[in-house]
Amino acid sequence: MGRVAAWPSRSRGSLAGMDLNHYRFRSRWVLPAAPDAVYQVLEDVPGYPLWWREVREVVRTSETEGLLRFRSLLPYDLRVTARLRRQDPAARLLEAALDGDLVGSLVWRVGAACGGARVDFDQEVRVTSRTMRLLAVPGRPLFRANHALMMRSGRAGLVRLLAGAKPV
Repeated sequence: MGRVAAWPSRSRGSLAGMDLNHYRFRSRWVLPAAPDAVYQVLEDVPGYPLWWREVREVVRTSETEGLLRFRSLLPYDLRVTARLRRQDPAARLLEAALDGDLVGSLVWRVGAACGGARVDFDQEVRVTSRTMRLLAVPGRPLFRANHALMMRSGRAGLVRLLAGAKPV
């Protein structure tokens, strides 16, 4: 199954040594599909809205950049510009820089697992959205839970797509 971990980073000058606007998320999905097939779906970012319902919109602005809008359970859209840093099909690795409501990076790694594929997702970001920054202390547990739900939904959508089921 998938697992998600999120924790604050330590830095000076923030409440109790934590920067409450910094997040690091890690997820691992084990999928019943060939690693190359999984990688091909993940590298097709404009196709994400077809299988991942929380990814509401992807607009490609160049060969290596696009605007993404996503929303999970909380009634708030996040908008980011994703810029491809590295795309390595042989290593099944995708890395992107993020700017906008979230600033940072994300990495997808796809490998073999018993009977299928293992997908590792690693994202490290700072929240720049004014609303989310104002809600940093009371909203942090909700933001983390929201992200976990989004990742669970993404895994389920990807499993359906790879199995040939109707997309979301």
